[in-house]
Amino acid sequence: GGKKKKKGEEVRQVNKTPSALFFKYNSALGPPYRVIIDTNFINFSIKSKIDLMQGMVDCLYAKCIPCICDAVIAELEKLGDKYRVALRIAKDKRFERIPNPPGCQDSTYADDVIVEIARQHRCYIVATCDRDLKRRIRKIPGVPIMFVHNHRYSVERLPEATVGGAPRF
Repeated sequence: GGKKKKKGEEVRQVNKTPSALFFKYNSALGPPYRVIIDTNFINFSIKSKIDLMQGMVDCLYAKCIPCICDAVIAELEKLGDKYRVALRIAKDKRFERIPNPPGCQDSTYADDVIVEIARQHRCYIVATCDRDLKRRIRKIPGVPIMFVHNHRYSVERLPEATVGGAPRF
């Protein structure tokens, strides 16, 4: 029984699932949590008067390392004077800078870069308020999403096993 392949059939590409995702959730995630921050997340935090570091601790009850990728800094710089507060926050010394991953070296479209980093490493929480980016991240198994809700941060898809007391919906 060897089946012949029809000419029109294309080969399906299946992304390999990391072994840390054994039980549907990601065992590679644990404190200190690394959180990739999107441009609009900083802006929403300013609007809601939330301190980034403190808000994350309140949400996850654990040490968090905010990570800013180069594309987000570039995006904030492009937005100009109106967003200089956000830029100053993003350049905070306590935040970790992530270089753009190979393949999107010169990309200034932060969403693509963030999706790429999250897909390659799966050890980050992605912080965003962007509907489309959330939708794209949800397609990657094992990557939790942090967002602003009711003037505080909350997180989705981070299992009970790893969360202290993030508000659930």
